[in-house]
Amino acid sequence: MQRVRFLNGRFDPLTLQQTVDAVFSLLHSGQRGWVCTVNVAILMMMRADMRLQDFVDRAALVVADGQPLIWCAPWLGQSLPERVAGVELVDALCERAAGEGKRVYLLGATQEVVTRAALRLRDRFPGLQVACANGYFSKEEAPARAAQIRASASEFLLVGLGVPRQEYFLEEHWDHLGVDVAVGVGGSFDVLAGLRARAPKWMQLIGMEWFFRLIQEPRRLFARYLVTNTQFFWLVACALVRRGRAPS
Repeated sequence: MQRVRFLNGRFDPLTLQQTVDAVFSLLHSGQRGWVCTVNVAILMMMRADMRLQDFVDRAALVVADGQPLIWCAPWLGQSLPERVAGVELVDALCERAAGEGKRVYLLGATQEVVTRAALRLRDRFPGLQVACANGYFSKEEAPARAAQIRASASEFLLVGLGVPRQEYFLEEHWDHLGVDVAVGVGGSFDVLAGLRARAPKWMQLIGMEWFFRLIQEPRRLFARYLVTNTQFFWLVACALVRRGRAPS
């Protein structure tokens, strides 16, 4: 399937269920790769970080984790079917992994949070084989974490170290992790552990989940959302102007 180009991103036009199917097709084919869920903030970060841009460009799958991306793509002559939220992708992958007997490894957050997330996933999806480790380790300790993941014989690795640290970790240690599929999941472990609520469904549908998160963590997120959202809509507007000027 041909990827959809939107600003500096190239997305696989997949629904949540299609993404899960594509991930397991990759797994069953004996191939390895990582999956990137890209929202507006990450898309803008990629513009300023060529290493991150290159990492995402080399992903086995890139899906849109942001309602503004879904809305704005048709303005530029593209189409993305639906938002594939990172937390929902984790749930869907773990449910399928439990059914197929695949092992999952969670890396990130504090040990208390990631352990709680693992236990809650196991309760929700009986039979799920899940191991975990916290994300508080230095660059010098990273190889030992990679060896620990490899020793677990897990097929899936869900990394919640934040962007771009999680992507750098995967890039630097990919050959030593032993997993077949890795997904960067940002701050999803706090949600999976039940420590942070997701926005109501109606806020998700109108593209305001970012605002709900901003209310929860104003000090950490205000500057990021102000800058990235402004930059995003400015770039979309500029692209629309260029598109309007293009010869028919």
